Formats: sequence, C-alpha cells, structure tokens
Amino acid sequence: VNGLITIMPFKGSNFYRNIAYKQQFFGFSLPCDEAFCCIWSVLLESDSIRQRNSWLGVWALAFGISAIMIADFLPSGVLTLMARSLSITEGLAGQSVTATSLSAVVSSLLVPYLTRRIDRKLVLIGLSVLTGASCFLVGLAPNFLSLALGRVLLGISLGGYWSLAAALAIRLVEPAKAPHALGIIFGTSSFSAMLSAPLGSFLGEFISWRQIFLINSGYAILGLVFILLALPTLAPKGETKLSDIFKVLKIPSVKIGLLATGLAFCGRFASTTYLRPYLEQDVGLQGIQLSIMFLAFDIAYFIGAVYAGRFVGKSLRISLSLPPVLLAISSFGLIYLSNSIVWVGLILLLRGAVFAPIPVSWSTWGTKVAPENTETIGGLYVASIQLFAAIGASIGGYTFDLNGAAGVFVFSSNAWIISAFLVIYFVKTNFKNEKSKHIGEKVYV
Repeated sequence: VNGLITIMPFKGSNFYRNIAYKQQFFGFSLPCDEAFCCIWSVLLESDSIRQRNSWLGVWALAFGISAIMIADFLPSGVLTLMARSLSITEGLAGQSVTATSLSAVVSSLLVPYLTRRIDRKLVLIGLSVLTGASCFLVGLAPNFLSLALGRVLLGISLGGYWSLAAALAIRLVEPAKAPHALGIIFGTSSFSAMLSAPLGSFLGEFISWRQIFLINSGYAILGLVFILLALPTLAPKGETKLSDIFKVLKIPSVKIGLLATGLAFCGRFASTTYLRPYLEQDVGLQGIQLSIMFLAFDIAYFIGAVYAGRFVGKSLRISLSLPPVLLAISSFGLIYLSNSIVWVGLILLLRGAVFAPIPVSWSTWGTKVAPENTETIGGLYVASIQLFAAIGASIGGYTFDLNGAAGVFVFSSNAWIISAFLVIYFVKTNFKNEKSKHIGEKVYV
C-alpha cells in the first residue's frame, strides 16, 4: 500500500525533512516499506547522537574500572597480612596476583567473542558483578585455593572490561574528543591502581585486610549502579569472530605495535613494583615520607592522564615515542641522585606525568590501526600488557635480588628505549582522516 507520509516529527535529519517538504509541495508518494526504513534510520541516528554526547557514560566506565584496579593492586599493600592470616608464605600469596594476570590474558581475547551478541552495557554490568564477587570471595577466603579462585574471577573481569573499554569510549563521544575520553578512563584507572597499595597498607593498620576487600566489593557494586543508570544502550557493532584475532594481527605494524606496547608496560611494572624498596633502602624514606612520595606520584599520574588527550591529539607519533625516552633518562636520575630526597621527588613527579600519555596513546593507536575491529585490538592490547607485566615483574624481581634497584631501573630503561625505537622506525602512526559512515544514513530492513 502506497501513501503520503510525514516525517517532520523526526527532526534528526535534514534529508528526511526535505522528503516531507517535497511531498507536501510536489505530491509524490513513498512506499510504506521505504517510509519505515526512513523512520528507522532516523531513530538509529538519534540514538547515535545521544551516545556521542554521553560524558556521564565515560565517567561510569571509569568508575567501573576504578573498582577493578583497586582490587588488582590491593594485595601488594596487604600481602604480609594475607599470608599470615592464611598461614602461607608471602611468595605463595603473591602467586594470587599471577593468577589474575594469566586469567586476564585469556579473558581479554575471549570476552569480545563470547559476548558478541550481547548489549555491551549488560556485559559491563556482568563484569562488575564478577569484580564484586571476587572481592567478596577473597575477603572470606579460608585458604589459598579460595583466594586464588577469587583472583581468577577478578582477572576475567579485568581482561574483559579493558578489552571493551577503548572501543566503547570512542562510541560515547565525538571522534575528536576520543583521546580526552580515553584520558579520563586511563587517568582514573592509573590513580586507583597506584593509590590502592598505600591505601591498603594504611587501612591495614586499623582494620582487617578481609574488611578492606569487602569494602571494595561494595565499591564495585556502586560502580555497577552507576553503569546501570548512566551508560546508554550500546549494541554490539559488527560480528566478532575468533578469526578476527589473526585478521588483526595481519594488519601491517600491529604485531610490532603490540610488542612496543608490551615493552612500555614491561618497564613500568618492573620499575614501579620495586619502587618502595628503592625508596626505603636507597633513599632512606620511612612511614609518612613514603606515603607522601607515592601520593605525589599518583597525583602527577592522574593529572597527566587527564590532559594526555590534548598531547595525543597533536601528534600520535611523538606521544608514543617521547615518553619512553624521558622515562629511560629519569631512571638514571633515580640511580645517581638517590642521595637527594628533593631530586628523587621531582623525578617521581616527572615519571608520573610522563608515563600517563602512554596508555592513552596506545589505545588511540589501536582504534586507528584497526577501526573495524576495535574490540579485538582492545583485547590484544590488554593481553600484551598483562603478559609483559608478568614478565616485567618476574625479571624485575630476579634483577632486584642480584643488583638491587639500580639493576631494575637499567632493565626498565632498556625496555623503554627499545619501545621508542620500534615506534620511530617500524610502527605506523600516520593515519589518513577518513569520514566515518553515520549509523543512520543507510538502513535497509
């Protein structure tokens, strides 16, 4: 049945307003199925516009990640208390952290595929439930097996959440604002991660380590509620397949880029894991002095991540290559200026601010190098980070036992220099500005 239609109430598109105008004055008609396509297209377009301006949704993503990162790094602040309570060695208790990293590597690759037909908002809610359940199980763990199981649940949540975060962030804001959105997410996560260890250590003087994890379980539930209320519906984009992993890896410079990413984070985890022993043994800091130094580092990190978007937007190549070089130089400053608390403090401020653009830069690079497979490249990005984090912490520990903090800093410097070298000579950082297809332009049902 054919008939005249009026699409004026749908004000999302000038194109369709023009159709209504021509109908009124020229008297042509459209088939009802075409009219339905037009209306459906405009509805999708309106939903896209709402998503592109959801900064509250960006902060909801950041809140959810914050709970995950706090849970991930809490053991380093209460490891001794955990080992004593469970009657196990500190080394065995530390293996629970390894369990988190290994499960995160697997989940970061599989979650996008296994949830490929599920609304991303529901997926994030489910992962937040896992975070809360993990902290609850760890808080009540009677033995190491229960502790490890709780940490595996956290790894699933961590890997899955991070594999989706960058892809979803760029859907919530305008393309030009994507680096700023990523800066908010990575700034919040970095601040939470770095604050969790000293906060856990501080709270451990007043309450049980179990209560600390139970409190974070409640914090994760708050994040779930925030996501439920603030995040718009995010339908899956495209069809995710396991073969997409190999498809993305075949893209020129992706494998080298992931290696450079891993080396950048390898240096970070090696140096930050043994930063406290360095401050205690080489610099001679204790008690409140340590807390102030870590807090200064955290604040610099957070501020740097928030403003990293502007830096990344100007030059992706520089934001990927310059920070590792500066970090490598600062490592030698920590080695040769350890007798000056002032200089060490200034160098840590610099390191906090300088490392901040790295996660934002590599996430932005991932969305540009594989724009049609943002969730897949996100999973590979997380897998690379978690794998090299385990390598960095492991080699860093061995190096620390042999040569102290100086050896760790030299190892970190080498990792950062190689990362910068790969970016400069082998990683593609120049991407042509292509007009993205609007979701509502052509829809045929």
